[in-house]
Parts: sequence; C-alpha cells; structure tokens
Amino acid sequence: MFDPSLETIILLAIAALGAGFIDAVAGGGGLITVPALLVAGLPPVQALGTNKLQGIFGSASATIAYAMRGQVKPLEQWPSALLACAGSVGGALLATVLPADVLKVFLPVMLVAIAVYFVLKRDLSDVDRVRRLSPAAFALLIATSIGFYDGMFGPGTGSFFMLAFVSLAGFGMLKATAHTKFLNFASNFGSLILFAGMGLVSWKIGLAMGVAQFVGAQLGAHFAVRGGAKVIRPLLVLVSLALAARTLFAAESPLWEWIGS
Repeated sequence: MFDPSLETIILLAIAALGAGFIDAVAGGGGLITVPALLVAGLPPVQALGTNKLQGIFGSASATIAYAMRGQVKPLEQWPSALLACAGSVGGALLATVLPADVLKVFLPVMLVAIAVYFVLKRDLSDVDRVRRLSPAAFALLIATSIGFYDGMFGPGTGSFFMLAFVSLAGFGMLKATAHTKFLNFASNFGSLILFAGMGLVSWKIGLAMGVAQFVGAQLGAHFAVRGGAKVIRPLLVLVSLALAARTLFAAESPLWEWIGS
C-alpha cells in the first residue's frame, strides 16, 4: 500500500484546493488532481479511486454553497441524482473490461465541440430558456448516461453536464453550474462506493485532499455566484480546451494503459 510522506500530502492538498476552486466554477478539477496523484506515486487505479473520494468533498461543498443561494434544490433533483449515481456504478464496473480506444479518439473532439458551442453561443446568460427535455426524460437519458461515463472514464463530466443543462434543460449558466455540481456529487458517490469496496482508495490522501477541495469549492462557488455567466463561460471554454489537449498528449500515459487494459 502506498504510504505518502507529510510533504507529499501537503502538496496534494494544495493541488486539491486549486482544483476545488476551478471545478466549482467550470468543472475540470480532475485536470489537476489525477495527474498530481499519479506524479505522487499512486498506481493508476488507486489514483482514480482516491480522486473520487477527494472529489466528493468538492462537489458536496459547491452544492451546499449553491443551494444556500437558491441556485439548486437538491430535494427536487433526487431522481436525476439517483440515476447519475446508479449509472456511475455501472460505468465503474465496466471500466476495466471495455476498450478505451473509441473514447481516446472522440473525447477531445467532443470537448472541443463543447468549447466551440459556448464560444459561438454569445447570447448565453443566467436567464433560463426554453426546456427541450422534460425533467423525467432528462433524468433517465442524460443523468444516467453521463453518470455512466463518469464512472467508466471521468474526464469532461462537468462539461457534458453543463452542455446538457444549458442546451436541453434550458438553464442559465449559473443555474446549470449549480445543478452540474449536484449531479457530479451523485456520480462521484456511486463510483466511490465501488472503488472503496475493492480497496482502491488511499483514505489518508483522499481525506486530506478532500478538506482542501471543500475549501476551494466554497471559494469557487462564491466567485461564480458573484460573476455569473461572464466568468463561468470563459472558464468553461478554457477548461474544455485544456482537457482536450491533455487527453491528446497523454494518450500513452499509465492511466490510459489501465483503462484500456
């Protein structure tokens, strides 16, 4: 079992603090935390499990902050959350047996497409628009499928939820961000249960990073509420492009090898 030094834990906590801030605003905190865990020396599969543990603190923190400001009502979103959680369990179960070649090809394309959408959609604001899917259809089709993707693979989950809430649920940017964090919490929780049951979580590292994630997410949520669409949109574009670039240039990383094994 990997036994980190105090210095390593402190550095990982600092990384989690920054990741929590970014993730609360635009998603993509895994861009920071997963590479940091791999560099620290965790095996790829344990890095994924530990990332789910620390990430659940950030998504919970952001959800609380947004809920206190009336941007999301978790009790009204429980069907979507439950299906996202169930989907992530199924995705995590299949993670070690499904080839990742298709995802390696199409994930960067999808992320760039999301960035282009938010760049070109200049009339986006914090005002709700016309809903294209009913809440039940959104929960069954979108929350389940993105939750499944999060459990199986993970990168870009927040961007996909954001796109779905804006384009299909008709939410304004701030409201979409708040609901994204809640469903991300649910999908993280589902896959964490599986990884923890398999003994693939470093609890010492995950809990230390989780505390930092909680603080960073609180700061990020406050920042997003104050700035609204004008700060969320550009950060979302930057995070999507950065994640697409990292996916392209890290195609032969140990994480890819594990996912594709």
